[in-house]
Amino acid sequence: MSSASTANEDCLGWAARDASGVLSPYKFTRRAVGRDDVSIKITHCGICYGDVVWTRNKHGDSKYPVVPGHEIAGIVKEVGTNVHRFKAGDHVGVGTYVNSCRDCEFCNKELEVHCAKGAVLTFNSIDVDGKITKGGFSDYIVVHERYCFTIPDSYPLASAAPLLCAGITVYAPMMRHKMNEPGKSLGVIGLGGLGHMAVKFGKAFGLNVTVFSTSISKKEEALSLLGADKFVVSSDHEEMAALVKSLDFIIDTASGKHPLDPYISILKTTGVLVVVCAPSELKFNPLGLLTEMRSIAGSGVGGTKDIQEMLNFCGAHKIYPQIEQVPIQYANEALDRLINKDVKYRFVIDIENSLK
Repeated sequence: MSSASTANEDCLGWAARDASGVLSPYKFTRRAVGRDDVSIKITHCGICYGDVVWTRNKHGDSKYPVVPGHEIAGIVKEVGTNVHRFKAGDHVGVGTYVNSCRDCEFCNKELEVHCAKGAVLTFNSIDVDGKITKGGFSDYIVVHERYCFTIPDSYPLASAAPLLCAGITVYAPMMRHKMNEPGKSLGVIGLGGLGHMAVKFGKAFGLNVTVFSTSISKKEEALSLLGADKFVVSSDHEEMAALVKSLDFIIDTASGKHPLDPYISILKTTGVLVVVCAPSELKFNPLGLLTEMRSIAGSGVGGTKDIQEMLNFCGAHKIYPQIEQVPIQYANEALDRLINKDVKYRFVIDIENSLK
């Protein structure tokens, strides 16, 4: 049942106060549980590059204090009177957005992240009540049930957290471009939080997976740990040339500047390269697209239908991200290590056992 008392409960989080991005303990108030709301005790929260962007004001739009975190896993504490999908004790997740208009063509297709009026992001966004949203580096969160997802009971909550951003960011475009058909060939550029999940999904879908990386040091893990079929150092022109017109689809997860032409040439006729990261710019020669009917597409996270499908799929196929669990007190170092690409492959904060 809903209770107004929740509104006065202190929520403890960790927040950045300015563009230094340094996080420290911060108390604030969550809204009372409304009729359609779910109150969630957060047990784990993944660390994503978005947490760096908004704690350090990289886009110039940070609304301090910023409580980051949009890969949230936890346990339902309380539900509103209208909520029938969830009950206290259920394992649930919350991803990168917590509200949308629920009435536009995209919301009606369960693609709420593309809401015509703009989805409300899980942190550093203005919600309908005018308040700034605060994320999962905190002990609980109150969210409309539409933006909560069932995590299969047997699936570890720590492993579920990174699926809510890193996982869905690669799963959604693979499904949209029918890259779940066994026998097709997938290329993955970059082997970080997103790239390693693309490899795992690719193998679960029965694809032939090639990993492209600038670093030979990742070869052993790509092939043995993640199960990729082939590993190519992208600066090796001979290896790249040998692959011309061989792949159906490429997911580009590399955030640094890199030329696209070598990868475009590796796509088959009508092949697609999907960009899921945001380098400052992308350069390519359009002839590589025109002559072979190839496409470049973009993709962010997915809608609510895709997210729930992905969680169910990971539960059924035992697909788990490779994570390094850390206490909240380590969050600042974790963000620094993330910037330096020193993580395999996703940090997850153990909120339950460290946020006191």
